[in-house]
Amino acid sequence: MTAQLPSNTNTSSLYDQDYYLWLKNTAKLIQEGKFSEIDTVNLVEEIEDMGKREKRSVESNLVILLLHLLKYQYQPSKQSNSWKASIREHRRRLKKTFRDSPSLKRCFEQVFTECYQDAREQASDETGLPLDTFPSESLFTPTQVLNPDYLPEINRVC
Repeated sequence: MTAQLPSNTNTSSLYDQDYYLWLKNTAKLIQEGKFSEIDTVNLVEEIEDMGKREKRSVESNLVILLLHLLKYQYQPSKQSNSWKASIREHRRRLKKTFRDSPSLKRCFEQVFTECYQDAREQASDETGLPLDTFPSESLFTPTQVLNPDYLPEINRVC
C-alpha cells in the first residue's frame, strides 16, 4: 500500500513534516520520471549526507579495529575472544564496504593516521595505561590492519 500525499502538500514541506513519506514519494517520482516535481534541494542534501555517513562508517570501523589491535598487543594478559571477534567483525565490515564502494579504500588510507590517533587515545582511556605507552606512529600498516590473518606481536609492557 502506497501512502498518499495530502493534496495541499508540496514535496519540500513534506521533507520537514514526514521524512519517510518524503523518501517514498521521491522514489516514486524518480521511477515515474517526474523529475520536475522532485524536491532537488533536499534530495541533493540527502545524497551528500549518505556519502558522509559512509565515510564516517569507515572511520568508526577503523578506530575500533585499531583500538582492539592495540589492546591485543599491549594487554596480553587480558586478551579475549571478544577482542579477536571484534577485530574480525570490523575487518569484515571494511571489506564489504570496500567491495561495495571501492573509492572508500582511498578514504581509509587518507584517514588512517587520524584514526590511529583516536584509537590510541581511546586505548589509553580503556586500559588505564599512559598515552605514551602506545607509539605515536602506528606500528600497524594499513595492509596489516585489513589482513584477516594478522594479529600483532605481544608487547609485554603490562
